[in-house]
Amino acid sequence: MDSSAWDARYASASGLVWSAEPNRFVVESVTGLTPGAALDLAAGEGRNAVWLAEQGWRVTAVDFAPVAVERGRELAAARGVPVEWRVADVTAYRPVPGSYELVLISYLHLPAPDLAGVLDSARGALRPGGTLVVVGHDLANLRGGTGGPQDPAVLLTPEAVVDGLAGLRIQRAETARRPVPTSDGGSIDALDTVVVATRPAG
Repeated sequence: MDSSAWDARYASASGLVWSAEPNRFVVESVTGLTPGAALDLAAGEGRNAVWLAEQGWRVTAVDFAPVAVERGRELAAARGVPVEWRVADVTAYRPVPGSYELVLISYLHLPAPDLAGVLDSARGALRPGGTLVVVGHDLANLRGGTGGPQDPAVLLTPEAVVDGLAGLRIQRAETARRPVPTSDGGSIDALDTVVVATRPAG
């Protein structure tokens, strides 16, 4: 989808397209880190960016859909936290190198060459000792999970993400299960790629 298609999707919804609550794997990965400067790439409506700001992070949130960014501003205002919002395409956006203690990429699904470029920018944006968190729908989700894109060309695997993080120290790289509620009160698992990596401090 291009930005206009995403804008139309966001604009057609009466409320948030996604939950206002942060992703569980983002919470797991960030809890215990000392807050500093954080960059949320492809932030959507800002659920993770706003949560990070609530934890004391100084957050810059980037998304190419102006409607999503406006929703994020509204969510941040409602929660009473500051977030710096930028409308930009993350495939072209170039953060200042060595500027962030945390970079987050959550459910960004792109063809491999585009994703490699974003991962390279994200890696470069980390300060020494900084952490990169990547979460997204796993390729295995097509057969063993629920929801998410159905195009295998844009789905993630831990191995493919790690391949784009040369020079970082991999802390976690796995396909993880995420329970999704069903209409009958039960749940079914979605399968997500979760990768956490750090830039060596030396």
